[in-house]
Amino acid sequence: MSYALLLLPLLVAAVVCAVAALRRDRRGWAALAVATAALLALTLAFDSLMIALDLFRYDDALLLGPHIGLVPIEDLGYALVAVLVVVALWRLLPARHRAEEERTDA
Repeated sequence: MSYALLLLPLLVAAVVCAVAALRRDRRGWAALAVATAALLALTLAFDSLMIALDLFRYDDALLLGPHIGLVPIEDLGYALVAVLVVVALWRLLPARHRAEEERTDA
């Protein structure tokens, strides 16, 4: 199984969750874009460093081929899944402080 096939269902599920969480929130989409850009930049920098130091390797037969620096394109997908899932959970799970505010308003 290639890295892309392993990543695909996770990425689809993360996108569906993020869309459900942010469907009508323009500011939320903007914040997600900024967070995604920052996380992908950090992933590129640190994964390139770790690959250069030979801390881990990828099986070339399981990669799609394109790289950004030393980082295979699939590696960025895992960071994208992480940021989408965190944003979706943040928005979809009830916030504790909102529940406390509702109790004080009543």
